[in-house]
Amino acid sequence: MKKLLIILVIILSFAGHPVHSEEKTDITVTAVGDIMMGTDFPKRYKNLPDGDGKDLFVHVTDILSQGDVVFGNLEQVLSDNGQCAKDINRPNMWAFRSPASYAENLKKANFNVMSIANNHAWDFGKEGSADTMKALDAVGIRHSGPIGDIAQLGINGLRIALIAFSRNLNGYSFLDTRKSNEVITSLSRQFDIVIVSFHGGAEGVKAQHTKDADEYFGKESRGNVVKFSRNAIDNGADLVIGHGPHVPRAMELYNNKLIAYSLGNFCTYGIISIKGIKGIAPILKVELADNGDFVSGRIYSFKQEPPGYPVPDQSRKAANIMKHLTEADFPNTGLIIDEDGNISKRPM
Repeated sequence: MKKLLIILVIILSFAGHPVHSEEKTDITVTAVGDIMMGTDFPKRYKNLPDGDGKDLFVHVTDILSQGDVVFGNLEQVLSDNGQCAKDINRPNMWAFRSPASYAENLKKANFNVMSIANNHAWDFGKEGSADTMKALDAVGIRHSGPIGDIAQLGINGLRIALIAFSRNLNGYSFLDTRKSNEVITSLSRQFDIVIVSFHGGAEGVKAQHTKDADEYFGKESRGNVVKFSRNAIDNGADLVIGHGPHVPRAMELYNNKLIAYSLGNFCTYGIISIKGIKGIAPILKVELADNGDFVSGRIYSFKQEPPGYPVPDQSRKAANIMKHLTEADFPNTGLIIDEDGNISKRPM
C-alpha cells in the first residue's frame, strides 16, 4: 500500500495540477470504444488506410467536438519501430502497430484522452508503450495505462482525473480489488471528478450480456466487471466506462453515477472483425454535474463501414441494442433510454 501511494503522490506532484477557473459548471464526457487504425505488422498482415488514415474519423468529428472530455480506448501501439513482444505465429495471436504520426488523426478527431490499458497496448513491450505515450504527448492527448500514468485535465473550473484499468500486470489491475480501491480513493480526494476506464469482460457475440460474476476469455480471467465498477464508485469514481468485449453492453445508474459496461468497437480498421454486432459503433455523450452525478446523456448510433471506420447508422441499432440490454440486464436501474438514444433518469 505504501509503495502504491508513494508512486501516486510522485506522479501527481510532478505532473502539475490542471489550470482551472473559480467557477464550476457541468461537463460533457464523450466516449467511444476500441480504436485500431490499421497495422503495419507483420508484413503479411499489413493493412493501413489510404492517406495515412486522415479520413478515418471524418463522419464523427462534429459530434466529438461537443465533448469537454473526449475519450477512446486505443487498442494498438503507435510506433515506428520496436521488437514485437508476442509470438504471432501462435493461433489467434495478433500484434497491432501504426506509425506514430497516426496520433495526429486522433487529435484531428477531437480526442483529448486515451486509454492505453488493454491487451494490445504492450504488443511491442515497454518500448512500444513509451513510444505510444510520446506520440500522444506530441499532439496534446492525455493518456492512462502504465502504473503512474493518470490523465489530468482542468475543464470548466473542475479538476478531472481519468485512470484506466486492465488485467495487465504492468498497469493498474482491476483484478486487485484492494489496490484499485486505494488508488481510486486517493484520486477522489485530490480531484473534483474521477473517471474510471476498464478493459475487461468476456469477448464476442456471446458476451453481450453483463453478469455480476467472474468472466473468462478461454481460461483467462477477465474479472467481474459489475463488482469492479460498483466498487470504483463506492470508492469515489464518478463515471465508469468499459471496453474489451468488442460488442456494446448495458448501462447502469449506481448511486447516481453512470456505468457503461462496454462501448464495443469504434474504429477497428482492417483486421478486427466488424461483422454483425461487432460492427456497431456507439458514441456515448454524458452530462455530469460538478459533483460527478449523472444529469443526462445520449447514445449516437454509428456503425463501421468495411474495412473499418465509423459512419452514421440511420437505423439506430446502437441505441436500441444498448437500450434493450440495459432493460434486460439491469431492469431496476434508474435509467430510461428512448428509441433515439436519449438517456434520462427514471422519475422517483
